[in-house]
Amino acid sequence: MAERKAKVSRDTLETQITVEVNLDGTGQSNFETGVPFLDHMLDQIARHGLIDLSVQANGDTEIDDHHTVEDIGITLGQAFLQALGDKKGIRRYGHAYVPLDEALSRVVVDFSGRPGLEMFVDFTRARVGDFDVDLAYEFFQGFVNHAGVSLHIDNLRGDNTHHQIETIFKAFGRAVRMAIELDPRMAGVMPSTKGAL
Repeated sequence: MAERKAKVSRDTLETQITVEVNLDGTGQSNFETGVPFLDHMLDQIARHGLIDLSVQANGDTEIDDHHTVEDIGITLGQAFLQALGDKKGIRRYGHAYVPLDEALSRVVVDFSGRPGLEMFVDFTRARVGDFDVDLAYEFFQGFVNHAGVSLHIDNLRGDNTHHQIETIFKAFGRAVRMAIELDPRMAGVMPSTKGAL
């Protein structure tokens, strides 16, 4: 089996980012993004997705975290697209429900080649510490656009904003893990009637 790994760098006037992924990893992670709460959320993706993930970022966080968070989502999406190759043999679809105390989120993903994000979250606060919760949407929009996935995110309930976001990222990791898993019954087969994804 070919290794499903990728290393992608993105260099703009606003950010310099390098992402490394191993889709068949064990959940090892290394983050230096300058956005501590995002590091915590990326760790959820790695651990629950069993993806080895390294993200190094230098961004204009003296302005705010927007460019850094969005561009990490973009670069992560590019890395996934590269690591998945032709997508033959993957399950393609994945879903997960994840609770954390009072909060519950559902994430459903399709590695369809068609970008689309439907995200319904009624955050109870505007910030978690210094992190603007609107940036969660920007992260996932960047990922979706560049990985070419359809992604549905629903926070079904929750009073604690930290819990709301954490259940989303954990469920995302688990849904992605299911979708990119190689199905032995689909060995070498494209999971689409179109013959391409």
